[in-house]
Amino acid sequence: MSTAYVYDPICLEHNLMGHPESKERLVRIMGRLEKQGVLERLVAVEATPVSLERLAGNHSQSYIDTVRQMSERGGGHLDLDTYMGPRSYEAALMAAGGLVNAVKAMLEGEVDNAFALVRPPGHHAVKARGMGFCIFNNVAVAARYALQEKGLERVLIVDFDVHHGNGSQEAFYDESCVLYFSTHQYPYYPGTGHWREIGRGEGEGYTANVPLPGGVGDDGYERIFDEFLYPLAERYRPQLILVSAGYDAHWADPLAAMQLSITGYANLTRTLKTMADELCKGRLIFTLEGGYQLEVLAYAVLNTFHVLLGDEEIEDPLGPAPRSERDVSDLVDQLKGLHRLV
Repeated sequence: MSTAYVYDPICLEHNLMGHPESKERLVRIMGRLEKQGVLERLVAVEATPVSLERLAGNHSQSYIDTVRQMSERGGGHLDLDTYMGPRSYEAALMAAGGLVNAVKAMLEGEVDNAFALVRPPGHHAVKARGMGFCIFNNVAVAARYALQEKGLERVLIVDFDVHHGNGSQEAFYDESCVLYFSTHQYPYYPGTGHWREIGRGEGEGYTANVPLPGGVGDDGYERIFDEFLYPLAERYRPQLILVSAGYDAHWADPLAAMQLSITGYANLTRTLKTMADELCKGRLIFTLEGGYQLEVLAYAVLNTFHVLLGDEEIEDPLGPAPRSERDVSDLVDQLKGLHRLV
Protein backbone atom coordinates (compact mmCIF):
# COMPACT_ATOMS: atom_id res chain seq x y z
CA MET A 1 0.00 0.00 0.00
CA SER A 2 1.56 3.30 -1.10
CA THR A 3 0.07 6.47 0.33
CA ALA A 4 1.02 9.89 -1.00
CA TYR A 5 0.97 13.36 0.42
CA VAL A 6 1.11 16.71 -1.34
CA TYR A 7 2.72 19.70 0.34
CA ASP A 8 4.50 22.86 -0.72
CA PRO A 9 5.84 25.66 1.52
CA ILE A 10 4.10 28.26 -0.65
CA CYS A 11 0.91 27.26 1.18
CA LEU A 12 2.39 28.88 4.30
CA GLU A 13 2.75 32.20 2.49
CA HIS A 14 -1.01 32.70 2.53
CA ASN A 15 -1.39 34.00 6.06
CA LEU A 16 -3.08 36.63 8.20
CA MET A 17 -2.08 36.90 11.85
CA GLY A 18 -4.99 36.20 14.18
CA HIS A 19 -7.16 34.61 11.50
CA PRO A 20 -8.37 31.05 12.27
CA GLU A 21 -7.37 29.85 8.78
CA SER A 22 -3.65 30.52 9.25
CA LYS A 23 -0.38 28.90 8.23
CA GLU A 24 -0.14 27.36 11.71
CA ARG A 25 -2.69 24.75 10.61
CA LEU A 26 -0.21 23.23 8.17
CA VAL A 27 2.79 23.86 10.42
CA ARG A 28 1.19 21.77 13.17
CA ILE A 29 0.13 19.03 10.77
CA MET A 30 3.56 18.66 9.20
CA GLY A 31 5.25 18.78 12.59
CA ARG A 32 3.05 15.99 13.97
CA LEU A 33 3.56 13.77 10.90
CA GLU A 34 7.31 14.20 11.15
CA LYS A 35 7.43 13.63 14.91
CA GLN A 36 5.40 10.43 14.68
CA GLY A 37 7.56 9.04 11.86
CA VAL A 38 4.70 8.94 9.38
CA LEU A 39 6.11 11.40 6.87
CA GLU A 40 9.01 9.10 5.98
CA ARG A 41 6.54 6.33 5.11
CA LEU A 42 4.72 8.45 2.53
CA VAL A 43 5.30 9.09 -1.16
CA ALA A 44 5.75 12.80 -1.88
CA VAL A 45 3.78 14.05 -4.88
CA GLU A 46 4.99 17.42 -6.10
CA ALA A 47 2.61 20.34 -6.10
CA THR A 48 2.63 22.55 -9.18
CA PRO A 49 0.36 25.51 -10.01
CA VAL A 50 -2.89 24.49 -11.64
CA SER A 51 -3.08 25.53 -15.27
CA LEU A 52 -5.29 28.52 -15.97
CA GLU A 53 -7.21 26.40 -18.49
CA ARG A 54 -8.12 23.87 -15.80
CA LEU A 55 -8.95 26.62 -13.33
CA ALA A 56 -11.23 28.29 -15.87
CA GLY A 57 -13.22 25.06 -16.04
CA ASN A 58 -14.64 25.96 -12.63
CA HIS A 59 -14.09 29.72 -12.19
CA SER A 60 -14.84 32.73 -14.37
CA GLN A 61 -11.90 34.50 -15.97
CA SER A 62 -12.95 37.80 -14.44
CA TYR A 63 -12.81 36.29 -10.96
CA ILE A 64 -9.41 34.67 -11.59
CA ASP A 65 -8.14 38.07 -12.75
CA THR A 66 -9.56 39.74 -9.64
CA VAL A 67 -7.72 37.32 -7.36
CA ARG A 68 -4.45 37.76 -9.24
CA GLN A 69 -4.68 41.55 -9.29
CA MET A 70 -5.57 41.79 -5.59
CA SER A 71 -2.60 39.64 -4.71
CA GLU A 72 -0.29 41.68 -6.92
CA ARG A 73 -1.44 44.84 -5.12
CA GLY A 74 -0.38 43.32 -1.81
CA GLY A 75 -3.66 41.75 -0.71
CA GLY A 76 -7.07 42.64 0.60
CA HIS A 77 -10.33 40.83 1.29
CA LEU A 78 -12.61 38.92 -1.07
CA ASP A 79 -15.27 39.11 1.64
CA LEU A 80 -15.31 39.73 5.38
CA ASP A 81 -13.89 36.28 6.11
CA THR A 82 -11.62 35.65 3.13
CA TYR A 83 -8.30 37.45 3.04
CA MET A 84 -5.65 37.82 0.36
CA GLY A 85 -1.94 38.50 0.77
CA PRO A 86 0.91 39.16 -1.66
CA ARG A 87 1.39 35.44 -2.37
CA SER A 88 -2.16 34.19 -1.86
CA TYR A 89 -2.80 33.85 -5.59
CA GLU A 90 0.29 31.65 -5.98
CA ALA A 91 -0.70 29.57 -2.96
CA ALA A 92 -4.24 29.11 -4.27
CA LEU A 93 -2.95 27.98 -7.67
CA MET A 94 -0.64 25.53 -5.92
CA ALA A 95 -3.42 24.18 -3.70
CA ALA A 96 -5.63 23.34 -6.68
CA GLY A 97 -2.70 22.08 -8.73
CA GLY A 98 -1.43 19.92 -5.90
CA LEU A 99 -4.74 18.10 -5.62
CA VAL A 100 -4.88 17.65 -9.40
CA ASN A 101 -1.39 16.13 -9.26
CA ALA A 102 -2.50 13.71 -6.55
CA VAL A 103 -5.42 12.59 -8.71
CA LYS A 104 -3.10 12.17 -11.70
CA ALA A 105 -0.57 10.12 -9.71
CA MET A 106 -3.23 7.81 -8.38
CA LEU A 107 -5.11 7.31 -11.65
CA GLU A 108 -1.80 6.54 -13.39
CA GLY A 109 -0.99 3.87 -10.82
CA GLU A 110 1.88 5.61 -9.07
CA VAL A 111 0.19 5.58 -5.63
CA ASP A 112 -2.80 3.86 -4.06
CA ASN A 113 -4.32 6.77 -2.16
CA ALA A 114 -3.35 10.28 -1.07
CA PHE A 115 -3.96 13.33 1.09
CA ALA A 116 -3.33 16.81 -0.33
CA LEU A 117 -2.08 18.94 2.56
CA VAL A 118 -2.84 22.23 0.87
CA ARG A 119 -4.37 25.57 1.71
CA PRO A 120 -6.19 27.89 1.23
CA PRO A 121 -9.16 25.53 1.41
CA GLY A 122 -11.70 25.50 -1.37
CA HIS A 123 -15.17 24.04 -0.90
CA HIS A 124 -16.97 27.39 -0.39
CA ALA A 125 -15.52 29.04 -3.51
CA VAL A 126 -18.15 29.44 -6.24
CA LYS A 127 -17.67 30.20 -9.91
CA ALA A 128 -17.18 33.96 -9.62
CA ARG A 129 -16.53 34.52 -5.92
CA GLY A 130 -14.31 33.40 -3.08
CA MET A 131 -15.88 33.11 0.36
CA GLY A 132 -15.61 31.33 3.69
CA PHE A 133 -11.77 31.34 3.76
CA CYS A 134 -11.75 29.75 0.26
CA ILE A 135 -10.26 31.21 -2.93
CA PHE A 136 -10.38 28.48 -5.62
CA ASN A 137 -12.43 25.31 -5.31
CA ASN A 138 -9.70 22.69 -5.20
CA VAL A 139 -11.91 19.61 -5.07
CA ALA A 140 -14.18 20.79 -7.89
CA VAL A 141 -11.20 21.55 -10.13
CA ALA A 142 -9.73 18.11 -9.39
CA ALA A 143 -13.03 16.33 -10.05
CA ARG A 144 -13.42 18.14 -13.35
CA TYR A 145 -9.86 17.13 -14.29
CA ALA A 146 -10.62 13.46 -13.59
CA LEU A 147 -13.79 13.63 -15.68
CA GLN A 148 -12.57 15.66 -18.63
CA GLU A 149 -8.93 14.62 -18.94
CA LYS A 150 -8.71 11.13 -17.41
CA GLY A 151 -11.88 9.63 -18.86
CA LEU A 152 -13.83 9.01 -15.65
CA GLU A 153 -17.62 9.12 -15.75
CA ARG A 154 -18.60 9.09 -12.05
CA VAL A 155 -16.89 10.83 -9.14
CA LEU A 156 -18.12 10.86 -5.55
CA ILE A 157 -17.25 13.90 -3.42
CA VAL A 158 -17.70 13.30 0.32
CA ASP A 159 -17.58 16.51 2.35
CA PHE A 160 -17.51 16.08 6.13
CA ASP A 161 -16.46 19.63 6.97
CA VAL A 162 -18.83 21.12 9.55
CA HIS A 163 -19.78 23.83 7.03
CA HIS A 164 -21.70 23.01 3.87
CA GLY A 165 -19.57 23.07 0.72
CA ASN A 166 -21.83 25.36 -1.27
CA GLY A 167 -19.22 25.91 -3.97
CA SER A 168 -18.71 22.21 -4.60
CA GLN A 169 -22.46 21.64 -4.69
CA GLU A 170 -22.98 24.51 -7.12
CA ALA A 171 -20.25 23.26 -9.48
CA PHE A 172 -22.09 20.00 -10.24
CA TYR A 173 -25.69 20.74 -9.27
CA ASP A 174 -26.99 20.16 -12.80
CA GLU A 175 -24.82 17.13 -13.59
CA SER A 176 -24.87 13.43 -12.81
CA CYS A 177 -21.13 12.88 -13.31
CA VAL A 178 -20.52 13.89 -9.68
CA LEU A 179 -22.44 12.70 -6.64
CA TYR A 180 -21.94 15.35 -3.96
CA PHE A 181 -22.53 14.23 -0.37
CA SER A 182 -22.24 16.56 2.61
CA THR A 183 -22.68 16.32 6.38
CA HIS A 184 -22.81 19.75 8.03
CA GLN A 185 -24.20 21.71 10.95
CA TYR A 186 -27.43 23.41 9.90
CA PRO A 187 -28.54 26.14 9.95
CA TYR A 188 -25.00 27.45 9.98
CA TYR A 189 -22.59 29.21 7.64
CA PRO A 190 -23.07 29.51 4.68
CA GLY A 191 -26.78 28.76 5.11
CA THR A 192 -27.06 26.27 2.24
CA GLY A 193 -27.33 22.49 2.32
CA HIS A 194 -30.97 21.80 3.18
CA TRP A 195 -32.03 18.21 2.57
CA ARG A 196 -34.37 19.48 -0.16
CA GLU A 197 -31.32 20.51 -2.24
CA ILE A 198 -30.90 17.32 -4.27
CA GLY A 199 -29.76 18.60 -7.67
CA ARG A 200 -31.53 19.93 -10.75
CA GLY A 201 -32.27 18.63 -14.23
CA GLU A 202 -29.80 15.89 -15.16
CA GLY A 203 -28.29 16.33 -11.69
CA GLU A 204 -31.48 15.65 -9.76
CA GLY A 205 -30.75 13.05 -7.10
CA TYR A 206 -26.98 13.50 -7.34
CA THR A 207 -26.70 15.93 -4.42
CA ALA A 208 -27.24 14.43 -0.98
CA ASN A 209 -27.21 16.84 1.93
CA VAL A 210 -27.28 15.78 5.58
CA PRO A 211 -28.16 18.94 7.57
CA LEU A 212 -27.39 18.24 11.22
CA PRO A 213 -28.37 20.01 14.42
CA GLY A 214 -25.59 20.81 16.84
CA GLY A 215 -24.54 18.00 19.16
CA VAL A 216 -24.25 15.06 16.73
CA GLY A 217 -21.17 12.96 17.42
CA ASP A 218 -19.40 9.69 16.68
CA ASP A 219 -22.46 7.41 16.78
CA GLY A 220 -24.57 9.73 14.63
CA TYR A 221 -21.91 10.26 11.99
CA GLU A 222 -21.18 6.53 11.87
CA ARG A 223 -24.85 5.75 11.31
CA ILE A 224 -25.10 8.35 8.55
CA PHE A 225 -22.08 6.93 6.75
CA ASP A 226 -23.10 3.28 7.20
CA GLU A 227 -26.84 3.55 6.62
CA PHE A 228 -27.09 6.41 4.12
CA LEU A 229 -23.80 7.21 2.38
CA TYR A 230 -22.70 3.61 1.85
CA PRO A 231 -25.87 2.41 0.06
CA LEU A 232 -25.95 5.67 -1.89
CA ALA A 233 -22.39 5.01 -3.09
CA GLU A 234 -23.14 1.35 -3.85
CA ARG A 235 -25.94 2.45 -6.15
CA TYR A 236 -23.83 5.15 -7.80
CA ARG A 237 -20.66 3.00 -8.29
CA PRO A 238 -18.10 5.85 -8.29
CA GLN A 239 -14.79 5.44 -10.07
CA LEU A 240 -13.04 7.84 -7.68
CA ILE A 241 -13.81 9.19 -4.20
CA LEU A 242 -12.59 12.67 -3.31
CA VAL A 243 -12.95 13.78 0.31
CA SER A 244 -13.26 17.38 1.44
CA ALA A 245 -11.76 16.76 4.85
CA GLY A 246 -12.70 19.39 7.38
CA TYR A 247 -11.98 18.53 11.00
CA ASP A 248 -14.08 21.29 12.52
CA ALA A 249 -16.94 19.02 13.64
CA HIS A 250 -14.73 17.93 16.55
CA TRP A 251 -16.17 18.67 19.99
CA ALA A 252 -13.27 21.01 20.85
CA ASP A 253 -13.34 23.08 17.66
CA PRO A 254 -14.03 26.76 18.41
CA LEU A 255 -16.10 27.48 15.29
CA ALA A 256 -18.88 24.89 15.58
CA ALA A 257 -20.99 22.86 18.00
CA MET A 258 -20.67 19.21 17.02
CA GLN A 259 -19.48 16.22 19.06
CA LEU A 260 -17.13 14.19 16.85
CA SER A 261 -13.91 12.89 18.38
CA ILE A 262 -10.56 12.25 16.73
CA THR A 263 -11.32 8.53 16.97
CA GLY A 264 -14.68 9.17 15.32
CA TYR A 265 -12.94 10.84 12.39
CA ALA A 266 -10.63 7.84 12.05
CA ASN A 267 -13.65 5.54 11.93
CA LEU A 268 -15.21 7.63 9.15
CA THR A 269 -11.94 7.34 7.23
CA ARG A 270 -12.01 3.56 7.67
CA THR A 271 -15.52 3.47 6.25
CA LEU A 272 -14.45 5.55 3.26
CA LYS A 273 -11.42 3.35 2.65
CA THR A 274 -13.53 0.20 2.78
CA MET A 275 -15.99 1.84 0.39
CA ALA A 276 -13.22 2.80 -2.03
CA ASP A 277 -11.68 -0.67 -1.89
CA GLU A 278 -15.05 -2.25 -2.66
CA LEU A 279 -16.35 0.17 -5.27
CA CYS A 280 -13.47 1.87 -7.09
CA LYS A 281 -10.22 -0.06 -6.75
CA GLY A 282 -9.22 1.86 -3.64
CA ARG A 283 -9.19 5.22 -5.41
CA LEU A 284 -9.47 7.59 -2.47
CA ILE A 285 -7.99 11.08 -2.10
CA PHE A 286 -8.42 13.53 0.77
CA THR A 287 -7.90 17.26 0.57
CA LEU A 288 -7.73 19.61 3.54
CA GLU A 289 -10.64 21.94 4.23
CA GLY A 290 -11.43 23.28 7.72
CA GLY A 291 -10.38 22.46 11.29
CA TYR A 292 -9.30 25.18 13.69
CA GLN A 293 -8.32 23.52 16.97
CA LEU A 294 -4.69 22.88 16.10
CA GLU A 295 -4.03 19.79 18.22
CA VAL A 296 -7.23 18.19 16.97
CA LEU A 297 -6.32 19.02 13.39
CA ALA A 298 -2.81 17.60 13.63
CA TYR A 299 -3.90 14.33 15.24
CA ALA A 300 -6.94 13.91 12.99
CA VAL A 301 -4.76 14.20 9.89
CA LEU A 302 -2.18 11.88 11.46
CA ASN A 303 -4.84 9.24 12.03
CA THR A 304 -6.20 9.69 8.52
CA PHE A 305 -2.76 8.71 7.26
CA HIS A 306 -2.66 5.76 9.69
CA VAL A 307 -5.88 4.45 8.14
CA LEU A 308 -4.75 5.10 4.56
CA LEU A 309 -1.52 3.21 5.29
CA GLY A 310 -3.42 0.27 6.76
CA ASP A 311 -2.31 0.85 10.36
CA GLU A 312 -4.50 -0.26 13.25
CA GLU A 313 -3.29 2.35 15.74
CA ILE A 314 -5.30 5.47 16.50
CA GLU A 315 -3.94 8.33 18.62
CA ASP A 316 -6.58 10.47 20.32
CA PRO A 317 -5.15 12.62 23.15
CA LEU A 318 -8.39 14.57 23.63
CA GLY A 319 -10.65 11.54 23.98
CA PRO A 320 -14.42 11.30 23.56
CA ALA A 321 -16.83 14.22 23.67
CA PRO A 322 -17.67 15.32 27.23
CA ARG A 323 -21.40 15.62 26.48
CA SER A 324 -23.97 13.14 25.24
CA GLU A 325 -24.89 13.41 21.57
CA ARG A 326 -28.14 13.86 19.71
CA ASP A 327 -29.92 10.98 18.03
CA VAL A 328 -30.17 11.01 14.22
CA SER A 329 -32.56 8.09 13.68
CA ASP A 330 -35.43 10.14 12.29
CA LEU A 331 -33.14 12.12 9.97
CA VAL A 332 -31.49 8.97 8.59
CA ASP A 333 -34.88 7.42 7.88
CA GLN A 334 -36.09 10.62 6.20
CA LEU A 335 -33.01 10.85 3.97
CA LYS A 336 -33.19 7.20 2.97
CA GLY A 337 -36.79 7.71 1.92
CA LEU A 338 -36.04 10.90 0.04
CA HIS A 339 -33.25 9.26 -1.95
CA ARG A 340 -35.20 5.99 -2.48
CA LEU A 341 -32.88 3.76 -0.48
CA VAL A 342 -35.70 1.91 1.28
